[in-house]
Amino acid sequence: MRRSEKEIKDENVILEVLTKSKICRVALFDDEYPYIVPLNYGYKDNCLYFHCATRGKKLDLIRKNNKVGFEIELNHEIIKHDISCSWTTKYRSIIGNGTVEIIKDFKDKKAGLDILMEHHGKTDNKYSEKSVENIVVLKLKIEHLSAKQSGDYN
Repeated sequence: MRRSEKEIKDENVILEVLTKSKICRVALFDDEYPYIVPLNYGYKDNCLYFHCATRGKKLDLIRKNNKVGFEIELNHEIIKHDISCSWTTKYRSIIGNGTVEIIKDFKDKKAGLDILMEHHGKTDNKYSEKSVENIVVLKLKIEHLSAKQSGDYN
């Protein structure tokens, strides 16, 4: 990281970003250009969980290459200034990479959905068997991440 003074090293702050943010942007390899998709997610045990339809570009790309990049941010705010080039942004963010697994087992899919739903505040989950069968649950195993912040967080 070029600006080491902005690096977040405190594991509690990193965990706060992972558990309080609601959107994760996942970058997939698509031959000539990256393909980036924003997804809601759940976080547990160094893994991110997503759900999606059973068909589409995202799944096609994951099946070709399951190595991905991701970005998560929390509490971003534009700080304005009278001088245009003096504007800045206050934020905390995480950038990382890992591998995505397509979960196929019904019980494991349900567990992944529980993690995702709990992340968004719902713990008394009930699913129909048909609805679980008609979606795909993805598990991103985080291999590396770096966290950064800008602005006053005291």
